[in-house]
Amino acid sequence: MRVVLVLDHAHINGGQAKVALDSALGLRSRGHAVTVFAAVGPVDPRLAPAGIRVVCLGQDDIASTTNKLAFATQAIWNRKAAAALAKELRHYDSADTLVHVHAFAKSLSPSIGLPIRASGLPCLYTMHEFFLVCPNGGFYDYPAETICHRTPMSLSCLGTNCDARSYPRKLLRVVRHAGLDHVARLPDLFRHVITISALQERVIAPLLPGTTVFHRVDNPISVAQAPPRSGPPGDFLFVGRISTEKGAPIFAEAARRAGVRPVFVGDGPSAADLKARYPESLMLGWKQPEAVQALMREARALVFPSIWYEGQPLTVYEALAVGCPVIVSDACAGREAIEDGENGFWFRSGDPAALAAHLSRLKDDALADRLSRQAHERYWSGPLSVDAHLDRLEQVYERVAREAVGQRRGNAAAPVRRPPPIGTETPPHALR
Repeated sequence: MRVVLVLDHAHINGGQAKVALDSALGLRSRGHAVTVFAAVGPVDPRLAPAGIRVVCLGQDDIASTTNKLAFATQAIWNRKAAAALAKELRHYDSADTLVHVHAFAKSLSPSIGLPIRASGLPCLYTMHEFFLVCPNGGFYDYPAETICHRTPMSLSCLGTNCDARSYPRKLLRVVRHAGLDHVARLPDLFRHVITISALQERVIAPLLPGTTVFHRVDNPISVAQAPPRSGPPGDFLFVGRISTEKGAPIFAEAARRAGVRPVFVGDGPSAADLKARYPESLMLGWKQPEAVQALMREARALVFPSIWYEGQPLTVYEALAVGCPVIVSDACAGREAIEDGENGFWFRSGDPAALAAHLSRLKDDALADRLSRQAHERYWSGPLSVDAHLDRLEQVYERVAREAVGQRRGNAAAPVRRPPPIGTETPPHALR
């Protein structure tokens, strides 16, 4: 099979790109022909030596652009990307090629939908976030600091400034989403959608066509198996972006109420303020993955207090893999990895008192040790390995390709049916 992976960045700049590029290398090692099509460089140096074809447009994203106005136009509809992808896809045969889109919102734009549709190649989309159905990509109202339950693109949605920066940027995203829905028609194009958590599917299913087929494919994590911690449990640990939506202030306040020291690994917009308000906090900054895993292995528990949905927070699984229990917000997808009272605890999202109660409970070394052993045993009974990810991905690819073959055979014997005119699609249902 030839797999064309479409994503914004040709290098690892976060979780989306890491999953996509690691899967590219894994698929190539299993004998598949792989093409990576991306907008933003530089190119990951591992790709070419592995025999992976790379098409990188050398474009900007919001972080690298020096011309915000020009980039706004690109973000709404990237004509260069659409033309380049159309040219690339002409080389491939629908009998043995599949297009897998991982990301488009940071640079490629919804314009990629037109050449994919015109190519006739079978395709699918991985829902790393929520840009396929939500203009701001997160179902999160940043100014209000709460999960958003408005129907995307409804009057209520359009009139709400939910953006992390400004209302004009929200309006730009609304324009882009209108193009996504009514010109590129991406929800209709991607009949097959990969999700990475049950919560994610529950949130998006009412907003996609009833014919959408969902496939659960867990993202892989890279943690070597080792015995669980043998020494006494250490501190309570937060790992990630230190920001409001990640719940960092809730952890700091809960730790003070419980009389424990909060340790933060990472950085972000709330870091300086939290250090000033909670001087007892230990701020370690960003660390290399090996150092983070070492800190998790010695920690009493990882605290994951995120107040938005998340997709599949890999930090939670990395902690469990090294025998670190997790105290997790009940509003985010991380709760799916935690059996309350067995390998960690759930707490009521946004409630520092509820979190403080669990921090106090875990001052008990015997309880912390029991949860640590359970965390380690449960994770390694079904680890999220790269091989498990690739096995599942190949199963999904086979299903998508088999369906495409059946459709081609059916179309050969049936009259041509034209798609409905733009604007006649069924509007999305209310978010439940």
